[in-house]
Amino acid sequence: METIARRRDFIAASRARRAGAASLNLQGRSRAPGETPDPATVRVGYTCSKKVGNAVRRNRAKRRLRAAAAAVLPRLGRPGWDYVLIGKPEATAARPFPDLLADLEGALARVHGAGGGRDRPHRPKATAPAVSP
Repeated sequence: METIARRRDFIAASRARRAGAASLNLQGRSRAPGETPDPATVRVGYTCSKKVGNAVRRNRAKRRLRAAAAAVLPRLGRPGWDYVLIGKPEATAARPFPDLLADLEGALARVHGAGGGRDRPHRPKATAPAVSP
């Protein structure tokens, strides 16, 4: 399991499948062939916005997300996929750890399920109207 570090990988995951749970949001996407040196690895990234709290609270929430990912993704993560775990205010740090694990397992099932979580709709960029002289 590798950690996602580049912003463009986080952005790519944000445009893919997603599922929410009580204590976290999960974004997941299948990488294209040749996108990474080892296509069979599972990659994961963690993020918590300032809504989660100050730096101490954000770091605690990310540590809990890392521990949950280390417990769940080796079993249920798919090779060749990127996952981003997003902490929620109050819930990520306060939720009992077994419930956090269950939330992650449920979110993974929804991302990989038949419905595939919720895909973000593709919106074409708006073009400026043509100005006639």
